[in-house]
Amino acid sequence: MEQLMNYPLVICVITLVCLWASALLGGFVRVRKKRGDESDGGEFGMVLSATLTLLGLLIGFSFSMAIGRYDQRKNYEEEEANAIGTEYVRAGLLPDPVRAKVQAQLVEYLDLRIKRFSAHASHDVTQLVADTTRLQNDMWSEIEKAATANPTPVMATVVTGMNDVLNRQGYTQAARLNRIPLPAWALMGLIALFSNFLIGFGSAKRHNVMFLIVPLAISVSFFLIADIDSPQGGLIRVAPQNLISLAESLKAQ
Repeated sequence: MEQLMNYPLVICVITLVCLWASALLGGFVRVRKKRGDESDGGEFGMVLSATLTLLGLLIGFSFSMAIGRYDQRKNYEEEEANAIGTEYVRAGLLPDPVRAKVQAQLVEYLDLRIKRFSAHASHDVTQLVADTTRLQNDMWSEIEKAATANPTPVMATVVTGMNDVLNRQGYTQAARLNRIPLPAWALMGLIALFSNFLIGFGSAKRHNVMFLIVPLAISVSFFLIADIDSPQGGLIRVAPQNLISLAESLKAQ
């Protein structure tokens, strides 16, 4: 189910079909209902209005959650680029040949991070993650050896910078995993189904095309929320602009 949330277009289509079917089912039940068993129109309208209002609030809250998570991922990408760039400069304080080796490793690490940001949810990133972890261990090992051999305040800034580089990658990964909970999606889906059933049930006649309007609006809303909430599967994704800009500046040097 979690993998399905990385495909917003699929979510949109499934939602549209299910909600339309729910509205049609409500209209069918209404037609089959005995005329002597009519519900009070005022009470029915109040229930329908309350249900649609609740659905609108849930969609609004979910959209706000998705936007907040998108901004968080964007901020972490900027912080990660700043951390790598700062550490590249601080690595210049290392003695040769450690300086050249660490700076080369940072350039390679930067390239791996750009590929990770650009990878789609359908791509296999197992090898990419393994290469990133290996390079992180190699960089830390080089810094650790240099700091042990020369424990000075200047060297401490280099160690701190490398620690920031590694931490930023962890924060970025945590932000990727920070998604709208599946129970929240399930709750929205159930209320949307119930709302469309009530719309169909409250109609005097079965209007198959008219029953499509509200499901279409809701499915588009779900698509937008799922698209923004998906860090790798949607159309609206955090582009590694700062990382790419840093890579171009380092290669130019």
